[in-house]
Amino acid sequence: MPCLMIRKKGETVMKTFMDQDFLLTTPTARTLYHDYAKGCPIFDFHCHLPVQEIYEDRKFANLTEAWLGGDHYKWRLLREMGVEEGYVTGNKPDYEKFMKYAEMLPYAIGNPMYHWTHMELRHFFGIYDLLSPKTAEKIYAKAEEKLKTLSARQMILMSNVTKIVTTDDPTDDLKYHKLLAQDDSFPVDVLPGFRPDKALNIEAPLFVGYIKKLGEASHIDICDLDSLCLALSARIAYFDACGCVCSDHGLEIVMYEEATKEEVNALLCRALAGEKITSSQAAPYKTYILHYLGKEYAKLGWVQQYHIGALRNNSSRRFAELGPDTGFDAMGDRCFAENLSALLDALDRENNLPKTILYCLNPRDNEVLATLKNCFAGGGIVSRVQYGSAWWFNDQKDGIEKQLTALSQVGLLSKFVGMLTDSRSFLSYPRHEYFRRILCNLLGNLIENGEYPPDIEFVGGVVKDICYHNAMAYFAK
Repeated sequence: MPCLMIRKKGETVMKTFMDQDFLLTTPTARTLYHDYAKGCPIFDFHCHLPVQEIYEDRKFANLTEAWLGGDHYKWRLLREMGVEEGYVTGNKPDYEKFMKYAEMLPYAIGNPMYHWTHMELRHFFGIYDLLSPKTAEKIYAKAEEKLKTLSARQMILMSNVTKIVTTDDPTDDLKYHKLLAQDDSFPVDVLPGFRPDKALNIEAPLFVGYIKKLGEASHIDICDLDSLCLALSARIAYFDACGCVCSDHGLEIVMYEEATKEEVNALLCRALAGEKITSSQAAPYKTYILHYLGKEYAKLGWVQQYHIGALRNNSSRRFAELGPDTGFDAMGDRCFAENLSALLDALDRENNLPKTILYCLNPRDNEVLATLKNCFAGGGIVSRVQYGSAWWFNDQKDGIEKQLTALSQVGLLSKFVGMLTDSRSFLSYPRHEYFRRILCNLLGNLIENGEYPPDIEFVGGVVKDICYHNAMAYFAK
C-alpha cells in the first residue's frame, strides 16, 4: 500500500493511503467509527436504482457496465480530461471506455471520485491496487471474473442494506416493486418514492402529453384542476398501497404566489389547450399543487422531500444530443428562503405540514435551511423538518463537514436522519462508509478538543442513530 513518510518535530509518521483509519484523525474518532458506525445497517431512503434490475437480479458483463453506465459524476471528469464523448456515453468498446477512466483517475487529486473508486474496488471486488493505466488491465480482468457471480442483489446485501426507497413517476405501475414485495428470497424492502415533478412543470413542452399519461394511469379524464387533483390523489393512494412512505420534489426554483382556485384552474386550462406558459406565469399553479400534495402526504404520514437549487441542462447543445441527467447540471444561486418559508407556513398554519426534508445544492445556503427548519418544529414529532444530507456536488469531505457543522451549530445533529446514496449505481454504497468516517471524525474532534464530554457510549449511540435508527423512525408511518 502506498505510504508517505512525513517528518514532524523529529518524529517519523507513517501515513498510509486509505488504511483502516482513513479520515479518522483522533483515537476517539477511530473508536466511534470502528465500534459504533461501521457495523450499522443502511436505510437508503432516496436513490435512483432501477427496480427492474433489482427484481431480475441483473449481472453485469464487466466493470464498465457496472461502473460507468449512467454515472454522470464520472462522465463530468472524463469530459474535463478532454475525452471524446464516444468514450463517455457513446458506443466505443467497454474496455476502451474503462481505460479512459483509468487514465483520468490519477489526475482526480482531491476529488471524492478518487476515494469512492478505490472504496468500491475494495468493498465489492477485494481489489486493493490503485487504478491507473499500469494496473487497469489487471483490475478489469479481476473485476470481470468477480462479476460472473456478483449480481445486483448481492451488491445490495454485501452493503448491509435493509431498506431502499427508489424514485418513481406517478404514472409508474410499480410492477417490480410488487413482485419484490412477494419475493421472500430477498430480505431487503424496496419501496417506491413518489416523484411528481412532471405534473408540476406546467411550463415544460411535454406537460400536456404527460397529463394525458397521468389521466390514463389514474383512469380519470383530466380536463381541469379538480380532475387533476383527483388523479394525483388516486396515484398517491396507489403508491401508498404499494408501501410508499415518501415523496420527492426537484425544485430548481422555489415559487410561492397565492391565487384563487379559479385563477389556477384558468391557467391550467390554457396550458391543456396548448398555450405556452412561461416560468414566471407558472408560480400560482405550482404553489397550489405543492400545497395540495403536502396536505395529501400529511394525511398518510408520508415524508416529503424538497431538493432545491439545481441549475439543469446548462449546455443546450448537449441536452439536445444526450437528454437530461447526463452531467451538464450545476449549482444554482437563486434566493429561495422567503418563498420556501411561505410554502411551509401555508401548510403549517392549517396543521397540514408533513414531515419534510430540505436539501440545498449550494453550500451558501446551509445555514438558511438549518435555521428555517426549526421554525416549523414541534407537534410531538422529533425533528419534524429535517435539513437533509450534503447533496450531489456537496457529498464530498468538505461539503459533508460543512453540512454537519451547520446543522450541529443551530440545531440537533443527534436527530439527523443521515446519509443517502442518490445514485443510479449498485456500487455506490461505500459512500455511506465515507459519510460515517467523516461524521465520526467530526464528533471525535469535538470530544478531544474538550468541546463535548468524553461519554463514548452515549455519543456512540448518537452515531448509530444518525447512521440508521433516526431514519428508520422518521420514515415510519
